[in-house]
This record gives sequence, C-alpha cells and structure tokens, in this order.
Amino acid sequence: MKRLLFACFALAVVHIPHLACAQFTDPRNYNNTPVGMNQLKLGYVYAHANSSIDTSVIVTGAKLNAHQGTLDYTRYFGLLHRLMWLEATVPIAGLSGSIPGTNVQTSTTGAGDSSYQVAMLLKGGSALSVAQFENYKPSTTVGVSFTLTAPTGLYHPDKVLNLGSDRWSFKPEVGIAHPFGPEQKWEFDGYANIYFFTDNTSYRGREVLRQHPLPGVEGHISYAFNDNLWASFDTRYSSRGTTFLNGVDQNNPQQNFLLGSEMNLSFNPRNSLVFTFAKALVHNNGPAVVGFSVRYDYIWGRGYR
Repeated sequence: MKRLLFACFALAVVHIPHLACAQFTDPRNYNNTPVGMNQLKLGYVYAHANSSIDTSVIVTGAKLNAHQGTLDYTRYFGLLHRLMWLEATVPIAGLSGSIPGTNVQTSTTGAGDSSYQVAMLLKGGSALSVAQFENYKPSTTVGVSFTLTAPTGLYHPDKVLNLGSDRWSFKPEVGIAHPFGPEQKWEFDGYANIYFFTDNTSYRGREVLRQHPLPGVEGHISYAFNDNLWASFDTRYSSRGTTFLNGVDQNNPQQNFLLGSEMNLSFNPRNSLVFTFAKALVHNNGPAVVGFSVRYDYIWGRGYR
C-alpha cells in the first residue's frame, strides 16, 4: 500500500496555466510511476496580475483578475523499457480588469490556449507494472519533456485583454529528482527549460509581435510528512524574452524571480487534492503575478486499486 501511495504522490503534480503560477513546472514531476496509469485532473486557478494570459503583454498599472478551470488527462506507458507519458490540458477562463486613471474596464470569458506534453525518464525510470512497483525503491531520476501550447484560446486582435495568445509556444526541459534523508522523505528537484514563441501577426490588429526565447531554471525542495501528505517550497528564475513590435526592439528583457509552495493530500491511492500558491517577487518587464490553485486528481489503471 505504501508503494501505491508513493505512486499516487508521483502522479499528483499540478499543471497550472502560465499566468497563474508563473510558469512553474511541478515538484516531483520526474518521479517514477507505474506504467498503464491514467490521471484525470480537475482544477481551479485564480491569479491577480498586470498582464493578460499572454505574459509578454504587460499592461502598465493594470489590475487584472483571472479565474480559470482546467481539464487535464495524462497517460503513462513504457517505451524502450523507460517510463513515458503524454498529457493534454484544456482551460476555460474568465478575465476581468481595469486600468486606473482611464475609462478602461472590461471582462471576457471563453477557452484558453490548450497545451500538450510528451516526457520520458532517461535515468532511474524503468518501466514498471503496478505489481513490480510494489518493490521499487525511489532513486535519482533524470527526465526530459517537450510541451507545446497551441493558439486555441479566444483572441480578439483589437482588444488588450485576451484569453489566447494567438501564437504557438514550445518548451523543452530537462529535470533531475533526488530523494534524500531518513526514509527518503526529502526530495530536491532541479529543472532547466526555455520557452520559444512564434510570431503573433495580428497583435492590436495588423501589428507583428515577436519575442525572443525565455530561458529559466527552477529549484524545488519537498518533504513527505507521512504516506498521505507532502509539501514543497518552489523557486524559479527567468530572464531575457525581449519583444519586438513590427521589427522594432522594445528594449524590455524580462527578469523574473518567483516563489511558491505546493501541498499534496492523498485520501487513498486513487484520490487526492493539490493546493498551490505562487508570487512574483521580482518582475522587471514581466508579469507581477500572485495566484493560487486547487485541484482534484483521480487515478486509475490496470492492477491499480
């Protein structure tokens, strides 16, 4: 049962929209998990910021509030004797806000940009069935992932506030997870990733918005209090990502430093709740965001009980 609960911990990681939790990758994201598992996630996110869902569009002085619901499905399987997974996320969001000193006050509701991820553990992630996972001892793992975000969200070229970004983005990432301490209750996770963006060719109507890549590094430290509860302290630093409008350098490279925390409560191997919080402490030319999320996870699969 303890190994099944560990599998539940490994699965129960939160996938949060870019704005709401400031581009964090989840702690314990690259832990090993039994193959043949399915995970359904139903989440709610609230964020207060000075940018729309597209975090390259900063509105000086704006007070914006985003409410977002997410539906997420993940499938875990084995390939070449290594653990792999595929994940798809579809958000529905509402965004409202105002700009002090102006008459601008508006709101919008609809679909956000969907995202799709493929990932694989390269070290310490042998493909194990649920029965084999009963005897698995957590070890250091190294994994890679590739996330694609599609411009499926609601977008109006003539509006500042939008739920979609009207462009594609791509995020390759490499991560390491290292359990340590008595009974391996502690875990350190380190990630390096970079966001690439295609052009938005209908920004504010007919203008072309281009953005340089936005690299970042993350560190997460987590502790399992018992078989049913763990919590983490999360950090992320990112820089660059300068934007160009119709080819003109906007001279606005970003520098962002973010802190966050996550708590995962498992009721049994199938059901869990995840709570997260994130805040940007440094946000030079980046989103001044603070947000939290709540999510319910349900896990099922062959041999899982």
